[in-house]
Amino acid sequence: MSDFLRSIEGTAAGHDMALALALFAAVLHALFGALQKGRHDPWLSRAAIDASYGLIAAPFALFVVPWPEPRMWPIFAGAVVIHIVYKVLQAMTYTRGAFTVVYPVVRGTGPVFTVIGAGIVFGEVFAPGQWAGLALLVGGILGLAAWNLMHVAVDRATMVPALGLAALTGAMVAVYTTYDAYGIRATADPFTFLAWFFMLDGIFIPIVTQARWRQLPVTEITPLLKRGVLGAFVAYFSFGSIMLATRLDTVGQAAVLRETSTVFAALIGWLVLGEKVGPVRAGLMAMIAIGAVIMEWAG
Repeated sequence: MSDFLRSIEGTAAGHDMALALALFAAVLHALFGALQKGRHDPWLSRAAIDASYGLIAAPFALFVVPWPEPRMWPIFAGAVVIHIVYKVLQAMTYTRGAFTVVYPVVRGTGPVFTVIGAGIVFGEVFAPGQWAGLALLVGGILGLAAWNLMHVAVDRATMVPALGLAALTGAMVAVYTTYDAYGIRATADPFTFLAWFFMLDGIFIPIVTQARWRQLPVTEITPLLKRGVLGAFVAYFSFGSIMLATRLDTVGQAAVLRETSTVFAALIGWLVLGEKVGPVRAGLMAMIAIGAVIMEWAG
């Protein structure tokens, strides 16, 4: 698989594969966000997910994939620190604001910063039509957040700080996307980066949430662990897909296409949870989708 991926980097086939991977990551990221914001404390949900994917990744990192080159160790250290900051901000956001409001803000601010970062780090340049598509997509996402904010009844008292934290979290999404794209390109085998990243990234949050685990009712431990294992596999395919997409094609475009996750999140709420969509939300979702199509067509 590694040889195949290396053979299509920078080709038309690689572009098509990157497009499919980015959209696949979008679907899974919507599911991942819902898993963390579910009925449990977001800190504990994240801890269960991180512990699960760290333990599952360990044997692959240690015994299956090629070991990292020496130059990769400081890169891994930077990635772990960046993701710690991101996850702390995300958990703080989810504990203060309604998911339907803060999630679109995180996903709407992220691609703008990522496109700028990819231009600085990788020298990527967007065509005018791509900027128009990006503006349409981001406008739809933030419009969706504003519409949800007007109609949400929970967490109103903490919504202002939650929105500020959501914007900061979106900035960290851009930082980790750009940095990790650099990291996965720095190693010969992309699966080496992924396996070692998941193993190392699964350590911090479970350790710092020990006190919260001790306060958890016994009856909730098994459901939370099940959520953690499910979230681990969702994370593997979601994060792995977007990282492979950034290796195969441009970082900025892959990151923007991933943010169609807000559309999939709304569709999950409608089809699975029975939430009403209505004409305004449907129009904003269409705006996001059209922006993504324009991005792809103009590129």
